Amino acid sequence: MDFDDFAIRIPKIKNLPLPGEASHVKMAPNFRLEELRRARSEQKNPKKAGVMALFYPDNQNDTHLLLILRKSHPRDVHSNQIGFPGGKAEKQDVDLMATALRETWEEVGVSPEKIEVIKGCSEIYIPPSNFEVKPFMGLYRNRKLEPFVPQKSEVAALIEVPVSAFLDDSNLFTESLTTSYAQNLSVPAFKLNGYTVWGATAMMLNEMRTLLREVL
Repeated sequence: MDFDDFAIRIPKIKNLPLPGEASHVKMAPNFRLEELRRARSEQKNPKKAGVMALFYPDNQNDTHLLLILRKSHPRDVHSNQIGFPGGKAEKQDVDLMATALRETWEEVGVSPEKIEVIKGCSEIYIPPSNFEVKPFMGLYRNRKLEPFVPQKSEVAALIEVPVSAFLDDSNLFTESLTTSYAQNLSVPAFKLNGYTVWGATAMMLNEMRTLLREVL
């Protein structure tokens, strides 16, 4: 999709209600739904994080979405997984949007003033790491002049996904996966640029996808 057209249309989502859990559960593995139910009853005190979904033009002005492959780290349940730029809230962050902007600057080299934040999406709880994550959607218009600079210690690869592929139903499927904390899991997922994207990232993506389909 042409980025100029996309940038005109996407602000319309500001006035849309968030689909929230209704969109999350469509991409949630069954075991994750059980974990979320238990978490509500136990009322754990989660750590907070903010992440940023960046939409930007490639060299042909086609709209893309940026994901990252995280590097493998011992004892990190989310290492070697696909996610958004972002991370844990720090004391200096005035809110979770500031967290998402700061972490995006650190991880992929996009300064906060170059991102036009369009909308904050629904928070989602991640049981394995006890994090509650707030995703944001933003436009980055300068990608052709100022390319991404991945943080070598955290980012193994940049995954630049055409929005047309992200919105295509043929890229939704179910796969059996083995993770660091469970084996042979049947999970709903996206297949994007050859990568399987599942779990919390897929749940957040599905809410964004629902919003975008209302305005594109």
